[in-house]
Amino acid sequence: MYTLGVRREFIARHSLIGGDWGAENFPNSHHYVLELQLEGAELDQHGYLVDIVDVEKHLDEVVGYYKEQMLNDKPEFTGLNPSIEHFSRILATTLSERIKARGVSALRVILWEHANAWAAYAVER
Repeated sequence: MYTLGVRREFIARHSLIGGDWGAENFPNSHHYVLELQLEGAELDQHGYLVDIVDVEKHLDEVVGYYKEQMLNDKPEFTGLNPSIEHFSRILATTLSERIKARGVSALRVILWEHANAWAAYAVER
C-alpha cells in the first residue's frame, strides 16, 4: 500500500459549546497542522498514486476557506461543538469529495490543534 502525505498549517478560531471547557468556552485561536494522507495499492503510468499538484490545489482551497475564520460561524458546524474530532471529519469528507484520483482507496486527515493533541478521520473509498 502506498501513502502520499501533504501538510498545511493555518490559524482558525473557535469557542467550544455544551460544557464547561474553561478558556475554550471563549473565542480563541489555534495554530492547526493538517496532514492529509492518501492511500492506494496501484500507481499510475507515471509512477504516481495521485497528482500532487491537484491534491495541493484542493487542499489549499479547503484550508483557505477556514484560515483566520471562526469555525462556529461556518454552516457545517451548525449544532456541533467545533472540536478537533468534528473538524477532522469535516475536512476529510470535504477533501474526499474533491480529490477524484482513481488509485486512492483511502483518505485520512490528521489534525493537530497543538503539539500535544490531534484527532484523525479516515474515509474509505
